[in-house]
Amino acid sequence: MRNIFLCVLLFMGYIAAAQQPLIHSHNDYEKPEPLFNALRNKAFTIEADVYPGDSLFVAHDKKDIRAGRTLVNMYLQPIVQLFNSYHGRISGDADYAPILMIDIKENSELVIPALVKLLAPYRDVFDRSINPHAVLIVLSGERGHNAQWTQWPAYIFFDGRPYERYDNAILKRVAFISDSYMNYISPKDSIDIKLKQLVAATHNKGKLLRLWAIPDNEAYWRKFHEMGIDIINTDKVAGCSRYFSAAVTR
Repeated sequence: MRNIFLCVLLFMGYIAAAQQPLIHSHNDYEKPEPLFNALRNKAFTIEADVYPGDSLFVAHDKKDIRAGRTLVNMYLQPIVQLFNSYHGRISGDADYAPILMIDIKENSELVIPALVKLLAPYRDVFDRSINPHAVLIVLSGERGHNAQWTQWPAYIFFDGRPYERYDNAILKRVAFISDSYMNYISPKDSIDIKLKQLVAATHNKGKLLRLWAIPDNEAYWRKFHEMGIDIINTDKVAGCSRYFSAAVTR
């Protein structure tokens, strides 16, 4: 319960500080420097797609699965090593504590128990009730039925959807709300109205909002941030970070 309370305070704090854009490193594992480029640019969320298998394979499609490209090798162990190097933090910045968003591509009934087993020895790295600087774990994609979410350890959170209904206990396990931008682009003259309604409904729940499949350029980064969309989904983490850093100094 304390874990959930701390994380609710964290997310509410990010909403209150909406002038600071939050960056989502989309398909981070496909970048030239997975994890480290996202950390260097202070990404708020870092996305890894996974399939069941030895240590959970990281890949966008099943055909892309390769030996050695696992969640353990690419993300969990490097994060643990960074926490050892920085004495209980992921970097020298004491205020930076990112989220690892694990997008389950299939068989959540296999993936989630396997993930829990992998995380268990490193609770001080992935559980904010133990370490407030821990990396938060958020599950997306095939997340299982939301009625089952509370059966998993309290340090595991979930990526919600605006069309799903949650009771109070389940809502506390929702880290943020996400949806596809494609669901709002028709008719064209109603896009902004529908997005503003979505922003208001999400914030009324005390949650952050992320849209995926957005146009990935400066004009849309600025527009969505100004509309109150909290987490900017991008494949251009360094460019997005530079853009918003320059905007703050202008």
